[in-house]
Amino acid sequence: MHFDILTIFPEMFVSPLEHSILKRALAAGQITAKVWDIRDYAEGVHQKVDDTPYGGGAGMVFKPEPLVKALAKLEELKEYDQLALVCGRYEGVDQRAVELVIDEEICVGDYVVTGGELPALLVMDGVTRLLPGVLGNENSLEKESFAQGLLEHPHYTKPPVFRGLEVPCVLRSGHHRDIEDWQRRQSLKITLDRRPDLLEKADLTPEDQRYLKELQKEKKSVG
Repeated sequence: MHFDILTIFPEMFVSPLEHSILKRALAAGQITAKVWDIRDYAEGVHQKVDDTPYGGGAGMVFKPEPLVKALAKLEELKEYDQLALVCGRYEGVDQRAVELVIDEEICVGDYVVTGGELPALLVMDGVTRLLPGVLGNENSLEKESFAQGLLEHPHYTKPPVFRGLEVPCVLRSGHHRDIEDWQRRQSLKITLDRRPDLLEKADLTPEDQRYLKELQKEKKSVG
């Protein structure tokens, strides 16, 4: 997998690409990455990439010319399996650039950040860990949050007691079926509390549905 990142702050990608999973995947040749400075494709002495919006309003808007030129340049790399991630800034990107050269707009959450660099890194990390051989234990993918449509259950390690808080007895019992049942119920409970919308599409067993009804009854009685 090849990643092209188009940004006006290329230095923001230096450290993330030199650590953890992304570093290992790059070193192993499982991914490649190139960071493109959009300012290199802007005209004029000051390499201006933004301007005031038509129609008024606060903030600035990404100009279409440098972005379209930068993407046209990397069309030469079509033979790769690649993702070109455009990191927007200011109030947004000129819609004409979106219509001309953007295939898909990605939302990573219902919040506002300063620019698209952090979301681009989220996409890179999320995609890279799914590539064969990147993770040391491939089985870990199957139990991660969202892999089965639910949030992940809590995790514990040594010591068994820390500041008065104990590791649940079931996790120290050695009974794998009981442990799996506990983990499943914890995932259901956490998902119901934090992301109940996920339950609408989750693959739930009749036992899962019964347990969720019990939890909902408990919440109503407490409320």
